[in-house]
Amino acid sequence: MHDARQVVVGCLTRLTIVVLILESHLADSLSGHKMKNKTFPATENNSTCWMHQKYSIISECHPCSGVCIHTSFKEILKCANGETVTRSCDRVAYLEERAFWKFTIWSLVIGAASSIAVMLRTRVLNYRARRKARIALSNGAI
Repeated sequence: MHDARQVVVGCLTRLTIVVLILESHLADSLSGHKMKNKTFPATENNSTCWMHQKYSIISECHPCSGVCIHTSFKEILKCANGETVTRSCDRVAYLEERAFWKFTIWSLVIGAASSIAVMLRTRVLNYRARRKARIALSNGAI
């Protein structure tokens, strides 16, 4: 019985890892493919100078509130003519990665704590069963 549980837990662990890897690859490929050619309009300044001129990025893509209607993220650009434009942009990769690792670490911590609790409970129950059997044997009940 104990060996069967270990096999099932091992299989579930491997399956979880495979699903996480596949999900990561699919998410990267799908989001990158769909969002590369998609451009959102500037929301603070309706200028589209960045579409027709060379521009430099003053502030990288970062979270914002209120201004960024489409994505909740914005970047600030400076066009060749000196105009400063705020443009909506895709999600910030480092924030997404940080959220993923937080989730992964918390899952690991909770899983480890649950596993330890189960092992301790099993030991307690086994100890009680052995003690009960020892008492029954010493009393001659069996």
